[in-house]
Amino acid sequence: MTQKEQLLLEDQKKHEEVCIQKYQDYATQVQDPQLKELLNTYAQQEQAHLNSVNEMLVGQVPSMGQGQQNQQQQQQQQQFSPTTAANAQSGGAANQQDAQLLNDLLMTEKYVSSAYDTAIFEFTNPQMRQALNHIQKE
Repeated sequence: MTQKEQLLLEDQKKHEEVCIQKYQDYATQVQDPQLKELLNTYAQQEQAHLNSVNEMLVGQVPSMGQGQQNQQQQQQQQQFSPTTAANAQSGGAANQQDAQLLNDLLMTEKYVSSAYDTAIFEFTNPQMRQALNHIQKE
């Protein structure tokens, strides 16, 4: 692994840690019980991404099979989107706070996704690129 690839993975590791922390923190702050559950689920998914990045940092190509099934099930059951944030905004102050938290999470996810775009194109090992692409799609 090149030094640049190593640094990109270190960045992704930090990004995943921030995502986990935000999902966990915001799950305790939102008022809607379904949002609490959804945010906790996403925190677990981000933990799986962090585990994959950690494997890559030591030169291993992570296994990608299980996460994809979980991700497809989550998409069918619940979806985190601007619509969810808009629905939260239609209520009172508690819903408005939920909407602000969701908008922050959405911006964070967009930033992290663009960082994965960069990392995918910088990696020379096709298996590592595929693993990064898989994480990004989840």
